[in-house]
Amino acid sequence: MKAVFGLGNPGLTYVLTRHNVGFETIDLYRKLFRVRRKARIQHSALVYRQKELLLCKPMTFMNDSGRSVRGVLAQHGIAAGDALIVYDDLDLPLGRIKILSSGGPGSHKGMKSVLEALGTEEVPRLRIGIEAETRNQTGRDFVLDRFTPEEWTRVVPAIERATEAISRFAREEIQAVMTRFNRRDEAPAE
Repeated sequence: MKAVFGLGNPGLTYVLTRHNVGFETIDLYRKLFRVRRKARIQHSALVYRQKELLLCKPMTFMNDSGRSVRGVLAQHGIAAGDALIVYDDLDLPLGRIKILSSGGPGSHKGMKSVLEALGTEEVPRLRIGIEAETRNQTGRDFVLDRFTPEEWTRVVPAIERATEAISRFAREEIQAVMTRFNRRDEAPAE
């Protein structure tokens, strides 16, 4: 059993914001791979099951995501190394994805919450770049704003690649997923 957690904020205020690309990735995966089962609420997360894969959207708000992640993993007996955390990243150019098997949270408070709750940095993650060269807002204001139509043309392909990576993660080790998708995504689409 493996689990994928798409980080984001619940509620209509945050729908389609940059900070919710984790939620968008889970939703697109469910659509593309026809995950039709209704979600169960477990540890303040919406949890969808597809065979031996859990698709999770923590509803605790971004900065407290770790509580949901820890609870779902514990309930299902899933190790931190068999979880994949999907989230937005200001340190990556818009439209780029990067998969890592471990590491620190960088400036991302949701990932910081996850690592603190699990007590380890050995947690695979899939980062989706949201940084825009023309950004004139502070980090907090920027991530809580919506993508422009032009930005969507670069974000959608990244989310699509992320769903492919999740599909691979469900049946392969994280190192194989990293090799395939990090090499393939050396530069963002223009």
